[in-house]
Amino acid sequence: MARKHHHRQPRDRSIESELKFRLSGSRDHARLRAALRKLGARREGVYDEENYRFQGPGKTTRRTTLRLRVLDGGPRGVLTAKGPAQFFSGVKVREETEVQVADAHATLDLFTMLGFQILVIYRKHRTVFVVENVNVTLDVLEFGHFVEVEGPLETVPGIARSLGLDPEHALKDSYSVLARKFETARKKSAKKAQPATAAASA
Repeated sequence: MARKHHHRQPRDRSIESELKFRLSGSRDHARLRAALRKLGARREGVYDEENYRFQGPGKTTRRTTLRLRVLDGGPRGVLTAKGPAQFFSGVKVREETEVQVADAHATLDLFTMLGFQILVIYRKHRTVFVVENVNVTLDVLEFGHFVEVEGPLETVPGIARSLGLDPEHALKDSYSVLARKFETARKKSAKKAQPATAAASA
């Protein structure tokens, strides 16, 4: 059976409400899969994403989160723009505009030519489940295992609790922020290791 590349239809402006949780590893994903089966969730798709987070050339564009997701190596992708985040009882709420693009690599070149800079690149393996009217995604990134619960603001906290997730422990950072923190920590670690390596070889 062919994999579904993306679980959502392209849409214009909407409101995104989500809870994101960091997990300890693959065992937590296995536990969540079992919990989702008990809730009657259906699996919508499995795919890989290569995410490019842009920084705009002006003050207005820098206040907007602009991201291009290349799906399963391309050429198709999804371009997403998100407004500033607000939090309601731990749930992150943002205005979002999202469109599919036929050629993600050409779109990447286009934004580069328009003066946008790539702020960070990160890769994600995602499995998507739907329970009631809520998307639950199990994500694996270089810097950890995660789960996102996304849907109507009034429904998201209840679904999270039914999966054993406490909304009070949800992360506030986006994946792009987490990716930048991870890269910064890795560079600092590499710098600290350099003198020790040089002394050992002397």
